[in-house]
Amino acid sequence: MNRAEFVSRGAKGGAALVVAGAALGPLVRTAVGDPLPTGDLAYARLLVGAELLASDFYGQAVAAANSKPHVLAYLKRARTNELEHYESVAGILTGAGAVPAVAADIDFSYPKGAFASEGSILKLARQLETLLLGTYLGAVGGTQTASLKQGLAQIAACEAQHLSYASAATGNKVFSVSFPPALTIDQASTAMDGFTS
Repeated sequence: MNRAEFVSRGAKGGAALVVAGAALGPLVRTAVGDPLPTGDLAYARLLVGAELLASDFYGQAVAAANSKPHVLAYLKRARTNELEHYESVAGILTGAGAVPAVAADIDFSYPKGAFASEGSILKLARQLETLLLGTYLGAVGGTQTASLKQGLAQIAACEAQHLSYASAATGNKVFSVSFPPALTIDQASTAMDGFTS
C-alpha cells in the first residue's frame, strides 16, 4: 500500500492518531474500520481550539521579548510542543474527513497586561496549562475510541509538565493533588470562551 492509498483509506474509514514516543519519532496514523463517534469528533474539535489558544499564547509570550533567557527557552519549547499537539489532534479530524480550525479562524483575547512582564506571562501560562490539562484529562475519559486514548494521555502528561514549570516559576506548588481534575467538554469549552473576542 502506498502513502496515497493509506491516507485515502484513513480518510474514508476515519483515522486515529497515536503520538509515538520520543524514540519512535513523529506522529503515526492508524486507520480504523469505523468512523469516529460524534462525541470523539467534538473532543477533537475542542482540543484543536485548545492547542490553537496555547500556540497563540506562547507565540505572543515569546514575541513580548521580556523574559529571562531560561524562561524564554521554556516559552519557545512550550510553543513547539503545542504546535506538535495541534498537528496531532488536527489529524484526528482530517483523518475523519473533517477540516480542522486554523489560527486565522479564531480571534484570541487575553487579560490586559497579560504580556507586560515575565511574571504576568507565567501567571497566565499557569492558568492556561491548568485548563489544557483538565481538558485533555476530560478527553481521555470521554473519548470512546480506544486508539486515541494513549496519544491524548501523552499530551496530557506534557501539559502537566508545562503546568509544573509555570507553577514553580510563579512561586506556587509544583504539584499538590494526586488526581488533577478532568473537565467536561462543556466546562472546557466555557473556560476557553473567556479567551476569544
